[in-house]
Amino acid sequence: MENSKRTVTCGGLTAKDVGKNVILNGWVHRTRELGGLTFILLRDRYGITQVMVGDKASDEVKNIARSLKPEYCVAIKGTVAARAEKDVNKDMATGEIELEAEEIQIFTTSEALPFSIDEVRQKDGTIVLPNEDLRLKYRYLDLRRAPMQHNIILRSQVAFATREYLTSKGFLEIETPTFIKSTPEGARDYLVPSRVHPGKFYSLPQSPQLYKQLLMVSGFDKYFQIARCYRDEDARGDRQPEFTQIDMELSFTNREEVLTTTEGLMQYIFKKTMNYELPAKFDRISWDDAFDFYGSDKPDLRFGLKMQDAAFMADLSDFNAFKAGAANADHSIERHKRSGLKALVVKGVAEQYSRKKVEELEAVAKINHAKGLAWMKVVSTGSTTGDVKFEGGISKFFAGKESEICSKLGAEKGDLLLFVSDEKWQTACVALGAVRKQLGKDLNLYDPKDEFHFAWIIDFPYFAWNEDENHWETEHHMFTLPQEKYWPTLESDPGAVKGDLYDLVLNGYELASGSMRINDPALQQRIFKIVGYSNERAQKAFGFLVQAFKFGAPPHGGIAPGLDRLVMLMCHEDSIHEVIAFPKNNLAASPMDECPSEVDDQQLKDLHIVCTEKEE
Repeated sequence: MENSKRTVTCGGLTAKDVGKNVILNGWVHRTRELGGLTFILLRDRYGITQVMVGDKASDEVKNIARSLKPEYCVAIKGTVAARAEKDVNKDMATGEIELEAEEIQIFTTSEALPFSIDEVRQKDGTIVLPNEDLRLKYRYLDLRRAPMQHNIILRSQVAFATREYLTSKGFLEIETPTFIKSTPEGARDYLVPSRVHPGKFYSLPQSPQLYKQLLMVSGFDKYFQIARCYRDEDARGDRQPEFTQIDMELSFTNREEVLTTTEGLMQYIFKKTMNYELPAKFDRISWDDAFDFYGSDKPDLRFGLKMQDAAFMADLSDFNAFKAGAANADHSIERHKRSGLKALVVKGVAEQYSRKKVEELEAVAKINHAKGLAWMKVVSTGSTTGDVKFEGGISKFFAGKESEICSKLGAEKGDLLLFVSDEKWQTACVALGAVRKQLGKDLNLYDPKDEFHFAWIIDFPYFAWNEDENHWETEHHMFTLPQEKYWPTLESDPGAVKGDLYDLVLNGYELASGSMRINDPALQQRIFKIVGYSNERAQKAFGFLVQAFKFGAPPHGGIAPGLDRLVMLMCHEDSIHEVIAFPKNNLAASPMDECPSEVDDQQLKDLHIVCTEKEE
């Protein structure tokens, strides 16, 4: 073939191209022999085209076609022909045509594959995949699979849409350093030793937090960056050592503008990349209500099933486990007294849940620190319409009280009632919230019309008491602005303080976290003091930022949506590994290039490092 460069992609041909002479480049997806004909499915990232090697082809072309194996990389020249009506494949974008091959050139051959690039599906439609480490070892092959190509392409489109939207709103894309000073931000830093400065280390940024605040002091009032971040923490499905966030900061702003800007960004991304319309405004839920109703500060709102306060039940019987939860109401909750006795009414599933299945739910509650999961079923007495009784579990303790309980909880015949009681309000909420989440999966309670449910969680507690170390610490970070009404009582009542901070939640995942920032050095010093940072320690860790605030720092705030998590949820995946080209595994390692790896002694010597012991 004199010229083997493609003239069209494998997803670009339609019936309008019939009769054209074209050249395709790609990988052999699959071949089959049928009645003396050879059919080749040729694939690139744009799609698949069927190639037919028929009677008109030369013997040389026929022989080459028969020699092709999966993943051979080839060029094929031929004429576009219409398929017979009975052979049209409506599931393929190119299904109306095929290419009648005239020349084939093999660029490179392929060894036997460690796993099939072609999807292997079970009878129920699920895709059978090799184990993750094998996929990561041969990631370049895994990335050839259509779902992975879709995910990575969508990620690119999301990043581009982000730049389009924020630039149109006056934001400037500004890079911040990758080698920074090590500062306490919650997780462990990744450290980089300096050859030039023996015994000193750079840190890889957990986030660009301090630098984006300095950019506000510098007068760049709208900043964004698609930023790489690094945290030395245990990996899980939505977390790994290096990740990417859409980092944003605004000056002369308030919470409302940050939230509205973020909503606009998400609406633009979903419309531009998926043609999906998000609501004009996202739900807003206080942190207190999020835990009280859903047992989490990142609730999945694609289904209802709100938890209820059941403190009234403690007075209806001598069931002691309920009395403890009802008696220890949490008085720090501002709206009203909320108890540690929580209830779930699961509509119409009583007959589905055997004792064994309830025990499976109880195991979920206990994993989340509940002492147990109490339950009863609502059944009909069979006498008068509307008369009900309780059956199973703790029903004997509430005989004769059925009507009152059902009336207050909104329960009726066929419902399953579940309860968690604990001395601590938040423990009861979290445990029953985990049961709620499990029920959502088990019963498929998700609203099919509510594919992506965003919500803002606001009014977080500013401080949390560290029982192990016996001191207050900030829930978010130390540069978060406390809500102004709490400034007079910061020192006298830290536990009651709410922060001017906010999380964006999507389908049960924390997608973004942000806050208004402190810009007053005196207020910043008060926060440092409450969390036990002496002037010397604060100066050593954050002195350069505090110093900058002495020169006219504007009011400012920001947010940082996680790009990996966003794309993961848009792709309906369960792990960010599925939307990152070359991720690490759950041991923070890369099987493909064997990273991390040992280095030679001279490199260590240059860095003034001695390894004292090696892990077996």
